[in-house]
Amino acid sequence: MFTGIVAAVGQIQSIEPFAGDKADTGVHIKIHAGGLDLADVGLGDSIAIQGACMTVVSKDAVGFSVDVSRESLRLTMGLDAPGPVNLEKSLRIGDQIGGHLVSGHVDGLGEVIKFEPVGESWELVVQAPASLAAFLAYKGSITVNGVSLTVNRVEDVAGGTRFSINLIPHTIAVTTLQHLKVGQRVNLEVDTIARYVQRMLSLPK
Repeated sequence: MFTGIVAAVGQIQSIEPFAGDKADTGVHIKIHAGGLDLADVGLGDSIAIQGACMTVVSKDAVGFSVDVSRESLRLTMGLDAPGPVNLEKSLRIGDQIGGHLVSGHVDGLGEVIKFEPVGESWELVVQAPASLAAFLAYKGSITVNGVSLTVNRVEDVAGGTRFSINLIPHTIAVTTLQHLKVGQRVNLEVDTIARYVQRMLSLPK
């Protein structure tokens, strides 16, 4: 489990396909950890990368590596090319939950519809797939590229649901959200509690 509070922005340094057909093979990704403290990270530990939970398979003084399946690459964004990535170590008992409970399992891909400054903040509007519409609510929680955020507005539209988020300058400064562009796809994870509520309400009485 995670909290959606990004601990550091790292950098994907290299992506190497496993042996075999490159069309369907997974990849070995080497990541520079940036400011993430790796002192307590061991092999087999989980780290969220752009909101996707991955297992550490090797590490050194400045970074770590993970193996990513082709299916994970297909269902996520931001793990298929060198570049900055949001990083968060898994939650430990007793840690402060500054965001909300996040599993690190991407539920779907959204598309950035609007990203522009409004006063001292930034407005981010994302269109989520219709399959996630039931989990999005005013003042509810959503994870975008691993960042825990609060929904300010929800609008159902053809083909999905659009939600708006207000990003404060601090969030822009310390996460990869500063690099977003209109038309770009982002990793989305809905709130765990909302997922259970939707399941309970869908069962026959």
